[in-house]
Amino acid sequence: MRISKKPVSFCLSFFSPTVSSRIPIHSGTRRAIRAAGASQLQAGHPMDESHRTFVGDKSPNVPMASSDGGHKPFIWSSSEGGHDIDIGKHIFCNRSLNMKNIVSVGFDMDYTLAQYKPETFESLAYEGTIKNLVYNLGYPRELLDWSFDWKYMVRGLVLDKRRGNILKMDRHKYVKVAYHGFRELSKEEKVGTYGNTLLRDSFDEPDYALIDTLFSLAEAYLFAQLVDFQDRNPGKVSERVDYAHMYKDVRAAVDLCHRDGTLNQTVAKDPERYINKDTSIVPMLKMLRDSGRSTFLVTNSNRMNFDWLQYFDVVITGSAKPGFFHEDNRANLFEVEHVSGMLFNTDNGSPMPQVGSASPRLSLKGLNKMCRVFQGGSVGHLHKLLSIESSSQVLEFKYSCILQVLYVGDHIYGDILRSKKVLGWRTMLVVSELEREVELLWKLRDTRKQLRLLRNQRDFIEDKIHRVKWSLKFEDVDVDEKHKMSSALDELESQRKQVRSAHQQAQRECHQKFHKVWGQLMKTGYQNSRFAHQVERFACLYTSQVSNLSLYSPDKYYRPSEDFMPHEFDIIPI
Repeated sequence: MRISKKPVSFCLSFFSPTVSSRIPIHSGTRRAIRAAGASQLQAGHPMDESHRTFVGDKSPNVPMASSDGGHKPFIWSSSEGGHDIDIGKHIFCNRSLNMKNIVSVGFDMDYTLAQYKPETFESLAYEGTIKNLVYNLGYPRELLDWSFDWKYMVRGLVLDKRRGNILKMDRHKYVKVAYHGFRELSKEEKVGTYGNTLLRDSFDEPDYALIDTLFSLAEAYLFAQLVDFQDRNPGKVSERVDYAHMYKDVRAAVDLCHRDGTLNQTVAKDPERYINKDTSIVPMLKMLRDSGRSTFLVTNSNRMNFDWLQYFDVVITGSAKPGFFHEDNRANLFEVEHVSGMLFNTDNGSPMPQVGSASPRLSLKGLNKMCRVFQGGSVGHLHKLLSIESSSQVLEFKYSCILQVLYVGDHIYGDILRSKKVLGWRTMLVVSELEREVELLWKLRDTRKQLRLLRNQRDFIEDKIHRVKWSLKFEDVDVDEKHKMSSALDELESQRKQVRSAHQQAQRECHQKFHKVWGQLMKTGYQNSRFAHQVERFACLYTSQVSNLSLYSPDKYYRPSEDFMPHEFDIIPI
């Protein structure tokens, strides 16, 4: 029967080139409450990722002149398609994926289909969070004068909530870069705190927080500011408030900022200020559908616009990922009426008769011409709506040539890990920072070769030093020869010092080209970063933006590059 809830409102008019009148905006949460002490809000406020974005306007990405003098997106299926693709827009493959086996392609919304501008959007979230800390949680008014450096934090960092530290580690969980607030920890401090291999932390909740989504950059920066403020102004914040409590307050303030609707209303007034435009998304969706695949959207958002529903078969809002991906999830599924936005009960997706009526309020007539929109539910409902295999069937045969689902998202844990490990879906991770990263790698390829040569030179000199020291200690040499060897040793030690200093400086400058503090996103020193390790483990494909799919054939067979072990590098040309 009809349920007594507010209408679900939809305000994302980012697909259609022409935008019609929009349904009013209502507030909701951007994502599930993670702050301790706010767990009672989880059931009533599903995760909210919604903000308006536009895809129907001129794109700054590879525009192609059309015959009428305007611009049209460059896609594979166009007459101009099939040409070389800019390296920053490549789709990179970790595990072989034959698109011919993909029957359905699903998408997340925020930072996937909707690409926000962190310099404006995250600054807006930061300012709202500061106000909540001061006016709702009793923090000093000095915070209102603070500003946000949106470039400072990066994905893949880990917050040590107890100690007030921000860490970057390699794939083996060795901490290579560490800051207490904005003060860099010395090598001795790092080793003393995190260097005990026998007691190595897992670096997971509850003592640590992972900065694994772009939405977390502002809260990480604010946490660092509060740590500095607490250290420099003891007693300004309550003595009972330690670093972990400050992080808890930041999380609560962030969630309140997204629940009260202020962010959504501000973005709605000036969407172009907060959201990047991408004209390739609609053609990409059309191409996928023309190739015979179904498309769906699963988002934690509760608000969208109905103008673009023709590009999807099923839309599920308020999904509360990652819990949505568990088939034993018993969340109710409600259908959204397109005209009023009201929610209606369903019987596993099938319309149910309303009170006083023998027939369903929502008729199936004409639904093949427009996608169906739902709120809540679980992946079991989605499988039924799309008429695809259940997860148990997928897992049973996941290494055989069965028909598969590809899901595209930006969040390692919320989108990629669960959908892959629990369901056996194929996955593509959107890493917007990747475009600049690979372009810099290309520009710095000669520098990186020089770094390799310097490292080899260090090894060569050190081997000679060890040889001379061995001879001086164990070989029977006369006084003159010993004097010559000692002089040679002094010269070698001097060379080693010079080469070591040159190598470290060159390596530091190279990393700072990527980021002044944290270096290369996918590297920590010479090792893959923890974030890169997660990308490699859980993402079948990864790329800088979702519309890069439009540059490839919808039937492409993605194949990974050859893996190399250390013993192969000096033998096989790379």
